[in-house]
Amino acid sequence: MGGLEIWLIAVSLAMDCLAISITTGIILQKIRWKIMLRMALAFGIFQAAMTFIGWAGASFFNKMIENIDHWIAFGLLCFIGIQMIRESFKKEEEKTFDPTKWSVTLMMAVATSIDAVAVGISFSLVGFSCNNGNIISASLIIGLVAFIISWIGLIGGFWGGKEFAKNIRAELWGGLILIGIGVKILVEHLCS
Repeated sequence: MGGLEIWLIAVSLAMDCLAISITTGIILQKIRWKIMLRMALAFGIFQAAMTFIGWAGASFFNKMIENIDHWIAFGLLCFIGIQMIRESFKKEEEKTFDPTKWSVTLMMAVATSIDAVAVGISFSLVGFSCNNGNIISASLIIGLVAFIISWIGLIGGFWGGKEFAKNIRAELWGGLILIGIGVKILVEHLCS
């Protein structure tokens, strides 16, 4: 898996962060730098950490499943992608949460980073390791992208509001990218 694919995965994973950040920007109704920075940092840190946690857990079991690892990676990425696509077609519901509270920020950071665990598992299955540093760099890239996209979403939600969120269909595109990467992994392993 190359650098471009890691960046695409990072962007795809950050689509949930983007959707929540836009909503939060709309709810805040004014720029509140401290709250926005806290949320973007929490999203970035949790995305990076959960990716690494998924990799670490799967690395422990890697030898037992190496003959079917490409199928598992394909299945996980497609499952996440399909879930994201399904979410993109659901109607936006009014959310009644207070994004200024730490507990809400942490809950949202955990919720948006669950998918990163599955991606971390798939990284383990395709051979990422600490020895060459590629799992660390991949986790850091995923965290950085989540931070940046969350920050953009917060500002965009404040300035562009609901029209911005409707026009980009972030979860749909993120889901399609993840499915495409899953298919590529499967084809590469089946053809090698």
